[in-house]
Amino acid sequence: MSATPFTNPDPDDEVLSNALCYARWDNYPVSQGHLLGVPYREFANYFDATPDEKAALWALVDEAKRYIDELHRSDGYNIGINVGEVAGQTVAHMHIHVIPRYRNDVPDPRGGVRGVISKKQKY
Repeated sequence: MSATPFTNPDPDDEVLSNALCYARWDNYPVSQGHLLGVPYREFANYFDATPDEKAALWALVDEAKRYIDELHRSDGYNIGINVGEVAGQTVAHMHIHVIPRYRNDVPDPRGGVRGVISKKQKY
């Protein structure tokens, strides 16, 4: 596997971390405070993470939420993982998006993550 933008992170890019993963700001944020949870070990697919890596990633998501709340006082969150090219994955290094949401950031947020298939978002 070739190196990705998440391989060998610059310590200055690590906003939060634990033994197995770190959080960094998204380079193309969809909202103010958009963080990525990234394992140090390089693998593309969430389902290839070890149980310890999964636990560390979800603990980091919780920590990221608290950190974002302190900085930006968000009103909600979308948490997402893209697995595979057909699901929108563009970087071959597994990562979790922690996307803060704000009241009135879109006209109608109902359906949330269902919006990945826009015709299925509203039901």
